[in-house]
Amino acid sequence: MLPLTFQPMIQLIRFLNVAEKLKCELRHSWLSSGRQESVAEHTWRMSLMVILFAPYLDQPIDLEKCLKMAIIHDLAEAEVGDIPVFETQSLEAKKRKYLLERDAMLKLCAFLEDSMRKELLGLWEEYEQKESYEAKFLNALDKLEVHLQHVEAPLSTWTPQEKDMLFQEKWLRAHCRFEPTLLALAEEILSEGIQKLEEAGEDVSFIAQQAASQ
Repeated sequence: MLPLTFQPMIQLIRFLNVAEKLKCELRHSWLSSGRQESVAEHTWRMSLMVILFAPYLDQPIDLEKCLKMAIIHDLAEAEVGDIPVFETQSLEAKKRKYLLERDAMLKLCAFLEDSMRKELLGLWEEYEQKESYEAKFLNALDKLEVHLQHVEAPLSTWTPQEKDMLFQEKWLRAHCRFEPTLLALAEEILSEGIQKLEEAGEDVSFIAQQAASQ
């Protein structure tokens, strides 16, 4: 075990002081209670999903690595805040978000000693690139958790765009098609969302038609 001396301890506390902002930073999503969700709450359940669904994947993963990646994937938002996915659809917007968050990660990880800084920055970059199997898994879970939260939230909190998302490939299914278990999970969550609309008397056929035309 490495000895934790006074100065590194203070640096770790300062790192945690900044990370605490994730408890305060509100996301676009709403909870089943009708309260807005924090980034930290999203991160917690996404981490839980890593544990729950890892055994059902087509290939083995490094569970510890995936949990670390899940915990730090939105860490930059402690500095830059949450940027809704609706606002980052163009290539220019995606690049701007990436650069903004990369700078935030560099600033935040400056509190850490070299090996830990390199590890966290490496995991964050791997997640952002979405090329490795683990990164694709985490990206899919990120989208799945968001959609699950939408379904759980009161229908009064749904925007018209969130209703359309149930019928548009790019928001969820496209991120899950590489892995049968995740695609099946996506289909079930979307089905429950559609059922929620039907039970509320919404014209689901009209919503699907409008979504398809966009």
